[in-house]
Amino acid sequence: MSSNIDLEKACGSADNISNANVSTSAPNIKRIHTSGPQDQYIHVGDSTYRREEFLAAFGGTLNPGYSAAPSRKFANPAPLGLSAFALTTFVLSLINMQARDVTKPNIVVGLALFYGGLVQLLAGMWEIVVENTFGGTALSSYGGFWLSWGCIQVDAFGIVAAYGDDKKALSSAIGFYLIGWFIFTFMLTLCTVRATVAFFSLFFTLTLTFLLLACGEFTGKVGLTKAGGAVGIICAFISFYNAFAGIATKDNSYFIIKPLFMPGARVPRD
Repeated sequence: MSSNIDLEKACGSADNISNANVSTSAPNIKRIHTSGPQDQYIHVGDSTYRREEFLAAFGGTLNPGYSAAPSRKFANPAPLGLSAFALTTFVLSLINMQARDVTKPNIVVGLALFYGGLVQLLAGMWEIVVENTFGGTALSSYGGFWLSWGCIQVDAFGIVAAYGDDKKALSSAIGFYLIGWFIFTFMLTLCTVRATVAFFSLFFTLTLTFLLLACGEFTGKVGLTKAGGAVGIICAFISFYNAFAGIATKDNSYFIIKPLFMPGARVPRD
């Protein structure tokens, strides 16, 4: 193939790939059409692609829209990053809910620094290698989140100690920290509204989790923090679900997840 073309950008608002007129500044691209049995071949200007070379939105690959398959042949790093995020979120959310009267988050520090942090960051870098901008941005950023959260909990960094006995200032500072992540996550959520239901639900529940936890810090109400923990557990299970969707195949499992697309999503034809 001469180049990788993002079909969604090339098609604009067209709902059908076949015979779609294209207005673009890219050279030699005047028309997109299909040919062959069951429209197996997609012609983009002077280039021809097989339909399977284009990827539909799928939570198991952290791909939010219809796009060209990566030119580099590597394993899918999304399930690794999703699993690292899910497990760390699950444990911390249980503590936020004060499950079995556990309130100190120290047990999460190891997970946050190494699995949710380092491993997820590496998965994000590999997402960039396989040309997935969304996946690379999301996994790398949340890997950074867990690394930074772990640093806050480690006394050697002196972050908590800097506020001394002023617990109100510390709570407000943590609230600012969480609100920043709420804004970032909300931005990513807007990029999943035409993906799959599971994909969108993951980022929607994560957005709500950050908001509830931030409000809990600002108000000092334990109920809001517990609510954030409850939503966080739901978010963790949805993340596990998306990770499983990216791992399970007909060769290794009897349980294959078929994506349920959001309204307006570009759905591939069989």
